[in-house]
Amino acid sequence: MNSQAMTLEQIREQGLAVLRTHLGIVGMVRFLQQSETGGGNYTEERYRWLGDPNLAELAKKIQMSHPDRENLT
Repeated sequence: MNSQAMTLEQIREQGLAVLRTHLGIVGMVRFLQQSETGGGNYTEERYRWLGDPNLAELAKKIQMSHPDRENLT
């Protein structure tokens, strides 16, 4: 079958059939899980995790964690 003439649904069905044949059901599912899109809103979650530090706060944290911080200035 010519993939140019196939509908998206036909391509999807044939692709799943090939995966199932060559990887088995479990392998096919594991493969598909790798390409699933994530859920949620990363930007909102990031602000919950990190807050909204300004550049000066970030620079100070970096300097405080540097092993040679006494000689930084």
